[in-house]
Amino acid sequence: MQQKKNLAVFFGGKSSEYEVSLQSAHAVITAIDPLAFNLILIGIDRHTGAWLWYQGDTKRILTDSWQSKADCTPVVPSMDQTVHGLCCLTGCGCKNIPLDAALPILHGKNGEDGTMQGVLDLMGVPVIGCGLLSSALCMDKVLAHHIASANGIKTARCYTLTEGFSQDDARCAAESLGYPLFVKPVRAGSSFGISKIADESQLLPAISHAFTYDSTVILEEMIDGFEVGCAILGTKNLWIGEVDEIELTDGFFDYTEKYTLKSSQIHAKARISAQTADAVKHTAKQLYRIFDCSGFARIDMFLTPEGEIYFNEINTIPGFTSHSRFPGMLMAAGLTFEEIIRRLLTPEE
Repeated sequence: MQQKKNLAVFFGGKSSEYEVSLQSAHAVITAIDPLAFNLILIGIDRHTGAWLWYQGDTKRILTDSWQSKADCTPVVPSMDQTVHGLCCLTGCGCKNIPLDAALPILHGKNGEDGTMQGVLDLMGVPVIGCGLLSSALCMDKVLAHHIASANGIKTARCYTLTEGFSQDDARCAAESLGYPLFVKPVRAGSSFGISKIADESQLLPAISHAFTYDSTVILEEMIDGFEVGCAILGTKNLWIGEVDEIELTDGFFDYTEKYTLKSSQIHAKARISAQTADAVKHTAKQLYRIFDCSGFARIDMFLTPEGEIYFNEINTIPGFTSHSRFPGMLMAAGLTFEEIIRRLLTPEE
């Protein structure tokens, strides 16, 4: 009988998306076959960044009541690659916990941006999902747009601001891009810090707000059209999900809309022609390969009334609850949630 593999699932994290990570991780953990894997659940404290080996009821992850002395043991990453795992800090000293693989379910900063992937690389632990460079590039809106554009894929025009920027230059750039436009932090997830502004009176407050999330901000033209997404699973052999569509009645798809859908609706199968859907899937696959993505990712694009496709962003660790967009697109293509997780964790031939 084959020995079960030690799989570390990371959740929580020092990120504004801490709560979303708990929901995603709980869904993933409960879908993993316990006969195939010995799960090592590592929660990351949202304030201190401490790593805690959680051995309690997984339902308490969902309610954010998982941190307790009885169920949590401090662990640290071992940089000794003969260990390729963790050091468990007990009253008797340090105990090594070897890992066969790690699955970070950490959204946004300090998890989706390449930092966690870099630590796991140093530990000698294989990462399930996108690697360090891919994660870092996809998280940076400016670099990602430059790379997509250099490969012939349309992107929105934008202007970059750093701290100490000239207000007059910002006003001129905004006027050139045209109102309405978006003000965005360059490296922040789940639409945090993003504002859609209608005129110059809103520009400087929106820039100030974006700078609370990152040290670099962009002004970005608004693309006339609607957002579509494409879920991709795999590394060598890719499983492409159905294209989805975000229908908005007001505003934009910010953090609140993503998790309340107060004025929006997600169509798990976009209301577009089969030919257009194929073109979106082809572009998504191109972007996945260009950014050297692996394991899984969600590619977000805009579709104009003329049928033009514009790159928006790549989410290298998208929401992973059973009702999130990423699994929704794959389920629309015929996979169950459990099958998505099984395929994710099964090495490709």
